[in-house]
Amino acid sequence: MRGGSRPYEFSRRLADRGHRVNMLTSAPLKQSEKNKGMWWTTEEAGVTVHWCGVPYSNFMGFRERIQAFSRFALLAASRASALPQDVVFATSTPLTVAIPGGYAALRNRVPMVFEVRDVWPEVAIAMGALRNPFLQRAGLALEAWAYRTSDSIIALSPDMARSITSRFPGARVTVIPNSSDLALFAAPNDDEGAAVRAGRPWLGDRPLLVYAGSLGAANGVDYLAHVAEVLRSIAPGVRILLVGDGKGRDELEKLARQLGVWNKNLFVEPPVVKRDVPALLAAADMCASVFANVPALSANSPNKVFDAFAASRPVVINNGGWLAEVLRESGAGIAVPPDDPATGAKMIVQHMMDPEWLARARSAAALLAHGQFNRDVLFEKFEEVLLSAVSRGACRGARLRRGSRKQSGMAR
Repeated sequence: MRGGSRPYEFSRRLADRGHRVNMLTSAPLKQSEKNKGMWWTTEEAGVTVHWCGVPYSNFMGFRERIQAFSRFALLAASRASALPQDVVFATSTPLTVAIPGGYAALRNRVPMVFEVRDVWPEVAIAMGALRNPFLQRAGLALEAWAYRTSDSIIALSPDMARSITSRFPGARVTVIPNSSDLALFAAPNDDEGAAVRAGRPWLGDRPLLVYAGSLGAANGVDYLAHVAEVLRSIAPGVRILLVGDGKGRDELEKLARQLGVWNKNLFVEPPVVKRDVPALLAAADMCASVFANVPALSANSPNKVFDAFAASRPVVINNGGWLAEVLRESGAGIAVPPDDPATGAKMIVQHMMDPEWLARARSAAALLAHGQFNRDVLFEKFEEVLLSAVSRGACRGARLRRGSRKQSGMAR
């Protein structure tokens, strides 16, 4: 499907190891609208997937999203608590997944492992999306409850882990970032990349920067429109391709038309499913990952960066934080100023037009994909977190049973 595949990839690997895995998730929009409030199951790669009909879209406003998250949380709590389980794994965002996860764990007396893909509500407050003081307090209270209810917490970046431990010193936090799927990008794809280029008359053999991801408020893709404006003057042959959709798509088009770059050197296409991403990135000279200029977003661990590493493609980002450090140390890409797209455009051109740098950066990206961010290696770490939680849960259960027997003896 579209979007991040981390939960699926880790779940199918758990199933391959002989674990019994039930996954609860919302269904695609059209199916959800057709089957509102209903559940149905499918088998996917050894995983039992429980689909819930809760309509959700990136085009929704903040209030509509909260309503969708809350509805899913209530429906999933009942479903999750009725399933056989030794451990519950809840992956956020949204933060509200902690409600069904925590409820099922408490009711069945099993541990919960909570994964933080966004430090919420910190990011929502920083972006101004969560302004109501009551909702801010409610969000912070739910966050605190989620962390304290969890046996373990998985953070997708060191910056996220620091944010959590600074406020909850006793939390058991493990960093497991997003990862590179080498199997997906294993096949030689030069021919596929050439086919992508040949199918786009505006591209041909021109240099190409690809952004593949959401076009939402947090993504700040207007930055690339301003970069494109500068590129028309200093490097008119360079093309920028955005592949994705979201609430910010129309605003992006409006801005790009005003700047005179729409379908000139900046192009937007609908999102593609995961299996089509390798061919798309094979056509790219560099890949981009951008965010709105909000410091809290620099803690993120965007899938598109690790897909680029798997495709041996250099990455340009426009935020600081841990990934900027990774790029500086490895040479696998560059970090450009978040508030200065003109300078960013010049830096992109400087590196994109340097064949020797591109070759070194591609090699560095591949090294990161095969080493530090190899999905198979990070899965081992993920499974160990779950197994350790189960082991601690079993020890706690044994102590509780012994305590119960002693109390019974004393009562007699």
